[in-house]
Amino acid sequence: MEAELGKAAAAEQQPPVTPLAEYTGVTRERFLQDIYPLRKPVVLKGLDLGPCTSKWTVDYLSQAAGNKEVKVHVSSVPQMDFLSKNFVYRTLPFDIFVRRAAEAKHKEYFISEDEKYYLRSLGGDPRKDIADLRKQFPLLADDIWIPEYFEKEQFFSSVFRISSAGLQLWTHYDVMDNFLIQVKGKKQVVLYSPRDAPYLYLSGTKSEVLDVDKPDLEKHPLFAKARRYECHLKAGDILFIPALWFHNVTSQEFAVGVNVFWKHLPSECYDKTDTYGNKDLVAASRAAQILDRALKMLEELPEEYRDFYGRRMVLRIQEKTYSTS
Repeated sequence: MEAELGKAAAAEQQPPVTPLAEYTGVTRERFLQDIYPLRKPVVLKGLDLGPCTSKWTVDYLSQAAGNKEVKVHVSSVPQMDFLSKNFVYRTLPFDIFVRRAAEAKHKEYFISEDEKYYLRSLGGDPRKDIADLRKQFPLLADDIWIPEYFEKEQFFSSVFRISSAGLQLWTHYDVMDNFLIQVKGKKQVVLYSPRDAPYLYLSGTKSEVLDVDKPDLEKHPLFAKARRYECHLKAGDILFIPALWFHNVTSQEFAVGVNVFWKHLPSECYDKTDTYGNKDLVAASRAAQILDRALKMLEELPEEYRDFYGRRMVLRIQEKTYSTS
């Protein structure tokens, strides 16, 4: 009886799920006219991604990229948390890394025999260069056909991603639109609308809620208000993630994919020093700095007045910026 009650309580804690819309064989014209303007994530199926879906085996990847050194995340726990940094960075030859990432247990390891591996490819100099599959992995770039659903001048980066089975990445948002192209393996992706940002306990671009499947609602009670969207990607699927949509990704199997980011807004809107695609827009950063200065000025007032004028500021922000649609 106690076990049944425990399962019932866990079920009650699980948020309701809204599945993402799926479209098969979408043309560029249909995507741009009917899907893209809605600014909602969708799964695209049945598109020809080239030979990568059949060629990108562990053996092929190991041979194609060879012993090129890559910087990878290594974690002893499945849920990686960028805020607490519960992982370490290690540099490995690519062929050794990809074989370890495909293993369930490791004979050689840094932390534990069941540690998880994750690669997010970087530019030649991560401080200055973007990730570009064509430059960092040219032999592999020829294998994948990226849908040309945006203009060439909008292109920002193409990020090669490989992760161990069971690895879950922290919830975060990016400031650019992107395609998550699933080449090998399966992934569960949980998403939240930008409108639900007040419920996600943000620290920068990342959520403090690490376990979105079993959240600690005593610690994060507002999280229960966030509407959960979800999809399960298979090899050959493409997830369109609009800018500012929060996403949490779990690799259910050894997974290989490519993220392609592009600029939805004019180039001058983006931070020129951003090589990852996750720095807030220039205008937003400036506004945040001004707000910090305004709040600092309010600290000069007694608590009663600070509370009153702080509430007035919140109301004014809501009146001027919140969309009613």
